[in-house]
Amino acid sequence: MESNLIISSTEQMSLMEKLKILSDSAKFDVSCSSSGVGRRGDGTGIGNTSAAGICHSFGADGRCISLLKVLFTNECVYDCKYCINRKSNDVPRASFTPDEICELTIQFYRRNYIEGLFLSSGILNNPSYTMELIYEAVYKLRTLYRFQGYIHVKAIPGAEPEIVQRLGMLADRMSVNLELPTAEGLQKLAPNKHRRNILAPMRQIQQGIIQNKNELVAFRHAPSFVPAGQSTQVIVGATPETDYHIMTVAESLYKKFALKRVYYSAFVNVNEDKELPALPGGPPLLREHRLYQADWLLRFYGFEADELLSESKPNFNILLDPKADWALRHLELFPVEINRADYQMILRVPGIGVKSAQRIVRARRNGRLNFDDLKKIGVTLKRALYFITCNGKMMYPTKLEEDYITRNLISNKEKLPFDRDGMTYRQLSLFDDEQEVIWQQAING
Repeated sequence: MESNLIISSTEQMSLMEKLKILSDSAKFDVSCSSSGVGRRGDGTGIGNTSAAGICHSFGADGRCISLLKVLFTNECVYDCKYCINRKSNDVPRASFTPDEICELTIQFYRRNYIEGLFLSSGILNNPSYTMELIYEAVYKLRTLYRFQGYIHVKAIPGAEPEIVQRLGMLADRMSVNLELPTAEGLQKLAPNKHRRNILAPMRQIQQGIIQNKNELVAFRHAPSFVPAGQSTQVIVGATPETDYHIMTVAESLYKKFALKRVYYSAFVNVNEDKELPALPGGPPLLREHRLYQADWLLRFYGFEADELLSESKPNFNILLDPKADWALRHLELFPVEINRADYQMILRVPGIGVKSAQRIVRARRNGRLNFDDLKKIGVTLKRALYFITCNGKMMYPTKLEEDYITRNLISNKEKLPFDRDGMTYRQLSLFDDEQEVIWQQAING
């Protein structure tokens, strides 16, 4: 299927120039998870996807850089106030052709620089037009180039449902960016986007996944529809919503749309606009980090948003992780006897993760555990010791008082996934230092 649609004044631009522009333009899209699907190559093509996800590399701020992460185009008919690619900005513009996307992906994959593709896009002409071009690129990758590796694509709100359906039969994961937590925020900062248009493809993808699972039960060799599920992204700090509001929105998305992940992106002010907030302290990275920690508590630890925050306590404690903060507000539940407590309660102890809790439950079948056993299991005792007993005794004589435990937890200095002292907020570039020479060689074959 050869498209006769295409592309403006970027035709004479070199592929290297396009790659520089369009990889840099994709840096604020963080929802590029690659886990959750297992598919072996069938021997007729190249690549495969392991069940644990493809190999990841991360920048200092935790962002995934293992995929070829680019925009199809940074041309855009929308004028979102927070977006560097908005139509009113005077920035270098570029667009790939479907064949260029295929060539880049295959060349980089063959050289082991990447293991998959994350493809997003601005809006060229209209959503359906753009999605057709993306579909052509992915269709050629899967059929002409026989690429069987991981592909994550963005579904563009407003595109025809039939295109989303076709693309979902080729992609491993799809995502639709919520952008901002509320409809009011969208109206203010992204007047061309509407909440109902964003939720419509989310619902379509969810229903398509459910229907496809039923088909796979009935017909074992039926093609898969978005086997790694869908995700979304929420910008944090561009609008005045509290952490409590953001977490209740995320919780609702998990329950109503069965999302695999909600990603939180600290707002980076790249435009001069009176509607955008000033950021004297830089992007709210610590707030983003707390939201991610709380998100894990929702997904894996059995917490609900109303347990972590409330209207009277609407924002996370910047000094303590959300689990420790919750525990300190519920000291009546502690200390927990590690040899008798049920799994769900053990999960709620600061310093004990999911794997450690599972190991504790298994290990105590063979005998009573002591603190040395917990250390070998992987429990972070410098955090857990205030909240647990082994055989009725605490690790050290300690006071079960909020102020005392808080001071000690803060003094232990939590490790953060970014440098709070002078961090530059950016995705790791494809063109740092000598990497530009390597990528140039890859493009040129």
